[in-house]
Amino acid sequence: MKSLLEVLIVSTRLGLTSFGGPVAHLGYFHEEYVRRRQWMDEKGYADLVALCQFLPGPASSQVGIGIGVIRAGLLGGIMAWIGFTLPSVIALVLFALLLQGFDIGNAGWIQGLKLVAVAIVGHAILGMGQKLAPDRSRATIAIVTTLITLWWFSALTQVLLIILAGIIGYFLFANRQQEERAALHIPISKMLAVSSLVLFFGLLLLLPFLRETTSIEWVAVFDSFYRSGSLVFGGGHVVLPLLEREVVPTGWVSAEDFLAGYGATQAVPGPLFTFAAYLGAMMGGWTGALLATFAIFLPAFLLVIGTLPFWNLLRQSPKVQGALMGVNAAVVGILVAALYHPLWTHTIKSVYDFGLALGLFGLLVFWKLPPWMIVIVGVVGGTLLAYV
Repeated sequence: MKSLLEVLIVSTRLGLTSFGGPVAHLGYFHEEYVRRRQWMDEKGYADLVALCQFLPGPASSQVGIGIGVIRAGLLGGIMAWIGFTLPSVIALVLFALLLQGFDIGNAGWIQGLKLVAVAIVGHAILGMGQKLAPDRSRATIAIVTTLITLWWFSALTQVLLIILAGIIGYFLFANRQQEERAALHIPISKMLAVSSLVLFFGLLLLLPFLRETTSIEWVAVFDSFYRSGSLVFGGGHVVLPLLEREVVPTGWVSAEDFLAGYGATQAVPGPLFTFAAYLGAMMGGWTGALLATFAIFLPAFLLVIGTLPFWNLLRQSPKVQGALMGVNAAVVGILVAALYHPLWTHTIKSVYDFGLALGLFGLLVFWKLPPWMIVIVGVVGGTLLAYV
């Protein structure tokens, strides 16, 4: 019990102070968990980060969950997630209720937040493309996936494209030499791990069919957020296009409210996946926020618990890593398609919008300003544009 409380207190402090996105979060974790408290050694932490970078989902949250498991078992992982996630969930739900209560969706600063979202997602996808599709083969997978996604978008299309890319990568990249890493010791039984993986894939395949054959709205909501949490590689920034494809065309959240909330998410600490709490609150108050948050983070839990006991073996398999390379390239393609439509098409409405978005992008890429400063510049710029 003492260890559980300790994990909750430390992770809550990190949830209140960790600004800057997934990469910055990993730095905060290293300082707190490795250097100050010595809950893990350097090699163990590096190994855990390597695992979470391979998995889809919020990498920094998954690292936090893993550290909690190492420190205090499965309940420790839950406490670590609650502490790191809850502060930003509360802040974003309150922001959603503010938007609903005051009808400020057409304000200039809201448009500024939308343009912030365009700049940040564009920057994130650029970085992903350079890392995950750097050669001719993987770039081709990304481009073809982009075109297919634009022409025949659906929930099942995304899943099928991911599977197909994994098969292609399994054969195409299997002979690439991989770096060996030290063993990682995690107190999780293989039976629990297998059960978690079965549940992960079972929900991923079953929920879309349940959604099509039933008229229960919470099933559709759970499917949309669960699938988004299952298919995001590269961190929280790139979940935006996947979520927008799920909640805007269905009419659950307007495009304006969606982008305003995403911009606000850049200004709060903690994981960017808590953007789901804002969307859920816009759809159904606190109940919707809790459902959406649980659904989008559930894949992260299942994958961390399911892969940790087998990770040492999987990392040594060139074919498994080749399949992951193909999957990563396909995800880049899906996100490029969604960046164009509906994100770009709903936000860039004039040359002034384009100019501000380009300026924000430049501040991110070349001036290396942190996201919270980009939010401030975007809000001020959007307010000024309202008078042009």
